[in-house]
Amino acid sequence: MDAVVIGAGQAGLSAAYALRRRGLSFVVLDADSAPGGAWQHRSPSLSVASLHGIFDLPGLHFEPPATGPAASVVADYFARYERDFALAVLRPVVVDAVRRVPGGLLVSSPAGSWTAAAVVNATGTWTRPYWPVYPGAAEFRGRQLHYADYRGPSDFAGRRVLVVGGGHSAVHVLSELPGVASAVQWVTRRGPDFHEGPFTENYGRQVVARVEERVAAGLPPRSVVSVTGLGSTSIVRTALEKGALHRRPMFDRLVPDGAVWDGMFEPYDAIIWATGFRAALNHLSPLRLREPGGGIRMAGTRTVREPRLHLVGYGPSASTVGANRAGRAAAREIATLLQPV
Repeated sequence: MDAVVIGAGQAGLSAAYALRRRGLSFVVLDADSAPGGAWQHRSPSLSVASLHGIFDLPGLHFEPPATGPAASVVADYFARYERDFALAVLRPVVVDAVRRVPGGLLVSSPAGSWTAAAVVNATGTWTRPYWPVYPGAAEFRGRQLHYADYRGPSDFAGRRVLVVGGGHSAVHVLSELPGVASAVQWVTRRGPDFHEGPFTENYGRQVVARVEERVAAGLPPRSVVSVTGLGSTSIVRTALEKGALHRRPMFDRLVPDGAVWDGMFEPYDAIIWATGFRAALNHLSPLRLREPGGGIRMAGTRTVREPRLHLVGYGPSASTVGANRAGRAAAREIATLLQPV
């Protein structure tokens, strides 16, 4: 076939729509058992009313209800999109390798293999939560979990909780724990950067340009919040109103019953590591895409070391609006690749 799309989140569905519009043959492989991408795995406590915006998938307006869990609302929207546009999504298919073969790329999984002229990789980050290494973490006797496994504040009733991380995930947790947990402390490596004012189109272009500079140089993309700062979302405002955004610097080390700063011990029952995610690209390792700087050098959506591979939802396209643009760009380049010489 012309293309294989790996992943059926916002980026993958956008790419599939663009491929269909160009009359190209393709299949979408998705590791999840149901539609919804990473959204279906978000905490049920995250309300659709608190979202700071989900950009429409191309061709179908997203009109969320006033209330309801974002996980199910967005998943329902994705499922409707797949049905309305008759997108060929095979699931659950976990891709374990992409390799070069004469004339194209071979996509392998326990469920089967597919050969295509090009591959659009849209595997996102949710399956690769980042856990930093800190002294004493292995000795801590309380509960430790990553934000990917956070399912709401009720699990922490009456507990003393340490929330680690400077992004929107940490602020989501901090907006919910006060009044449920007995104590909440926020710690980050750097002071939070609050972005005042609206997220305008011009500001968005500046953000994308800064990310593009890194991936064009073969460097790993930085976290979104490190570039955009924390915007004035309803979740941020709620956390501020509850007095939860009093940040402390990182602890020196963890001990079995808590954490230590400058020799001073404080007890904690749980640690939530809201420390972000990394791109889920291990299945691409046979292609040897990494540059000496640790990243993957990009030219638009194409990887420089393998021009038949397109990364969407990666680097500058790691946003809902960016994913749509990247899907269109990848389809356009694949169509050009397939044109007779």
